[in-house]
Amino acid sequence: MEIVRVRLIDSDEAEGCEEAPVLILNALKEIKNKENGVEIEFDRFHLEEIHVDLGNIDEANHLIFENSKEIFEKNSKAFFIGGDHSISYSILKGFDKVQEGGLLIAFDGRCDCSLEGGNGGWLRKLIDEGFDGRRIILVGVRDLSMGDRDYLKENGVVIIGMDVLQEDREGVCDLIMERAKDSEGFYLSLDVRVLDPAFAPGVNDLEPGGLSSRELIYFVKRLSLLENFRGGDIVEVNPKKDINGMSVKLAGRLLGEMV
Repeated sequence: MEIVRVRLIDSDEAEGCEEAPVLILNALKEIKNKENGVEIEFDRFHLEEIHVDLGNIDEANHLIFENSKEIFEKNSKAFFIGGDHSISYSILKGFDKVQEGGLLIAFDGRCDCSLEGGNGGWLRKLIDEGFDGRRIILVGVRDLSMGDRDYLKENGVVIIGMDVLQEDREGVCDLIMERAKDSEGFYLSLDVRVLDPAFAPGVNDLEPGGLSSRELIYFVKRLSLLENFRGGDIVEVNPKKDINGMSVKLAGRLLGEMV
């Protein structure tokens, strides 16, 4: 099992997120056990860092893609720590090359398909370049224009908003679990902005009205039980804006429940 630090930032708005990987790994190291009591054997993880030139985004994306592809080829599971959500674009391109029919389950408060560029458009870029939208489930989004919604629906992306989640959390999780089980392998992308800022204040672009930390841990714990779970990422933690390390420690807990 491999855990990879990726410190790329793809926009000025994401400045500060590049400091998160080391701190999240430190938080994971301090966590002795999963919530079910199973010991987290930190020393058994293979740790790696993808070194990129932050001054050359195109070259950085290519390096992340090549390294991610190789990592998925060599490991049954791999986890990536960002950085902002733009890293998921290249990681998932690598995942898609290795995992036939792979499913993406993305927890995110934003749709990430804006036409304005930067890290806000990574999901649109991924779909436009060939990742089948019918193999994407977007969970917890609450910043969605009509144009974004139309684009996602036209490409077959399943959108699960906060209103549906609040009505039937367990039923929604059952639905996602069934889709995940039916896939050849699935990847779980966690943008901490899916959480309400009360639980994760250390982010850019706060999005009120999100999941609680307990609810997100619930989804992660259940999905991590599936044998075809191939890995995931945790992104958008900004330690510079955190309060008492809340967001960093929560990210460490989420990673600990995934690995």
